[in-house]
Amino acid sequence: MQSANMDELDGWVTRSEPEKGRVAIFRPVISGILQGDLGISTRYNDPAWGMIKERLPVSLFYGLAMFILTYSVCIPLGILKAVKHRTVIDNVSSVLIFTGYAIPGFVLGSLLVVYLAARLGWFPSAGFVSENFSELSAPGKVWDVVHHAILPLICYMVGSFAMMTMLMKNNLMDNLATDYVRTAIAKGASSRQAVLGHALRNSLIPIATTLGGITSIFFTGGILVEKIFDINGFGLLSYQSIQDRDYPVVMAILTINVVLLMVGNILSDLLVAIADPRIRFK
Repeated sequence: MQSANMDELDGWVTRSEPEKGRVAIFRPVISGILQGDLGISTRYNDPAWGMIKERLPVSLFYGLAMFILTYSVCIPLGILKAVKHRTVIDNVSSVLIFTGYAIPGFVLGSLLVVYLAARLGWFPSAGFVSENFSELSAPGKVWDVVHHAILPLICYMVGSFAMMTMLMKNNLMDNLATDYVRTAIAKGASSRQAVLGHALRNSLIPIATTLGGITSIFFTGGILVEKIFDINGFGLLSYQSIQDRDYPVVMAILTINVVLLMVGNILSDLLVAIADPRIRFK
């Protein structure tokens, strides 16, 4: 199937809306987005925002969990690897994280479902909660959600885990080799003070700059992961809408992705300003 060129697009616009131009035909769409109207699904005849709102909490749960786990594990692990460079801890952890990085998330998800869920029965194979979730006690509901979330979170984190850990390690090692850190050590600062008091803050700047690009991924979910584990979230809705050619929903999803990316970039700039010791708020 060949994509339409601009002449064909002009012809289509002229035939469908002869009194409007190429730009004017999109004005109602843009106006609706600015007013919070993301359109109506052509397949289900429901508001696109309503369909997204039903599934967004599921993807937000996984996004926040992945965000917290990734940063709370990768930053300390990167610091440890930098301090223990070329030791057994550094070498073993590098082998493990790069092995996980080399396996695509959807392949790892399929393996986890087949072996840990289907064969061994250690984890649920699909879904966000169990069918009898409403009948469980409060602690039982918490455990049910966590039990269902373990395998998907592993697949979500496997790709970014190696990147964030090695980024933290390499940045910290570069800063530990700078003159101002060597000067601090020469003046009597301990290794702990040199790392945590001087080199760490500058090493967090590149980590903060990555936040903008991955915010939309964190909060909109992974299409393949949600498809494998049958999680009714934002990513699965994207997959189904593309398959059904439900273009209003697809456009609504893209709009939300763009907004999240913009918010992530703003937060990233704020975090860089906080982490960079050369920047002072007045």
